[in-house]
Amino acid sequence: MSRVLVFVEGSTELTFVREIVAPHLSQFGLTATPTLAGKPGSGGVPPFSRLLGEVVALLRNDSNIICTTMFDFYGMPSNWPQRVEAATVSSHQQKALLVENGVAEAVYREMGRSFNRNRFIPYVQMHEFEALLFSDPPVLGETMQLHSAKALYKIVETFEHPELINDHPDSAPSKRLIQIKPGYQKILHGNIAAKRIGLQQMREKCPHFSAWIEQLERIRVSQ
Repeated sequence: MSRVLVFVEGSTELTFVREIVAPHLSQFGLTATPTLAGKPGSGGVPPFSRLLGEVVALLRNDSNIICTTMFDFYGMPSNWPQRVEAATVSSHQQKALLVENGVAEAVYREMGRSFNRNRFIPYVQMHEFEALLFSDPPVLGETMQLHSAKALYKIVETFEHPELINDHPDSAPSKRLIQIKPGYQKILHGNIAAKRIGLQQMREKCPHFSAWIEQLERIRVSQ
């Protein structure tokens, strides 16, 4: 089986990849393993220079491994490639692609012309992990022990799909959940809700996320 290492920013994403994404990818001949990027215990999206060093070192030391990433656009440091430029465009897909392409080019430059580009697949989560949870308001509401999912539906109905829920400090997906339920805890509620919602529902509602999973599914064929 092909091995895929997924660089993530926190323990919630670590659990999400290990318990939800990895079992799915195993059906496609892939062994996916998540790993925290950056300084241990720091959490959040690391400075790009740190991530670049870790990715390049791994790719150089193990020629049989494939690397990918899962980092939130929200809270991403401005020192990430194209992050500042991405903030000025309106299309959420274009925002993600600008950063992803910038990250990919940085890795390709370090690895040299002979590098097999199929071995590195950057992914930026729009706008953060909690957007995936909005793909099923009833399940999310039940997990958060809300009396009704009405407030969640009201948010979802404002946008074409969950990945469009914006990244303002007061209205990013996680901030909205905290406003509805001050006791919302990402590690606790986020992981439980994600498992209950399931990958298929998330893919149906979150197109950019689905495209990433599809790209990983095809690695075994394309590499």
